[in-house]
Amino acid sequence: MTKLSVNINKIATLRNARGGSLPDVVRVALDCERFGAQGITVHPRPDGRHIRYSDVCALRPLLTTEFNIEGNPTPEFCDLVGEIRPAQVTLVPDAPDVITSNAGWDTVKHRDFLRELTAEFHSKNIRVSIFVDPDPRMVFGAAAAGADRVELYTEAYASAYSHALHENTAPAAAEAAIAPYIEAAGEARKCGLGLNAGHDLNLDNLNYLVTRIPWIDEVSIGHALISDALYFGLEKTIQMYLQRLK
Repeated sequence: MTKLSVNINKIATLRNARGGSLPDVVRVALDCERFGAQGITVHPRPDGRHIRYSDVCALRPLLTTEFNIEGNPTPEFCDLVGEIRPAQVTLVPDAPDVITSNAGWDTVKHRDFLRELTAEFHSKNIRVSIFVDPDPRMVFGAAAAGADRVELYTEAYASAYSHALHENTAPAAAEAAIAPYIEAAGEARKCGLGLNAGHDLNLDNLNYLVTRIPWIDEVSIGHALISDALYFGLEKTIQMYLQRLK
């Protein structure tokens, strides 16, 4: 079964909008674990607009599931990851001014840089995942850089799948949406890489993804899951996502 890692950035965004400590980021993370999530993901950015470096430090000694820290490998980010030593670091090439991650690495162009980073994190026993578009060349480049996993950037799949549902053109359109991801996932398996996926995954599109690519190790979901929790409650929402992963 594909594991569910809950990205709690949106909880921190809500807290930061008002100041203070409500909602409590650490409490929500521990509740996610208690309700069945198999991991917690955070994506600290330099401007601290949601998860802060102090949150990452507070979470580390309390979490009992897998901790995944994702972000752009700036010197400050790398120092944080090296200090915290999570189970996994996910390298994402997001610029400081983007609202959310919007592209994967060019692992061919940046292979030497990624190889150096990967070796450094491996020396601290941290698993390395590289965020890539669904392109077999980028997957192969991640393997050449020494990564343990790739995370497929699923925004294009989610958008096309949603269009297929609304236009009532499934299953042909749904198959077209998933096709490049199946190809990239196949390349990952061929290269001996583990496989993660994330971005815009939700209750509508998640099951089709893991049904067609059942060897996905982990999905990281934040925005949609936290939004659904406003309607269903956090515990029920996590159970609903876990059910979609079966």
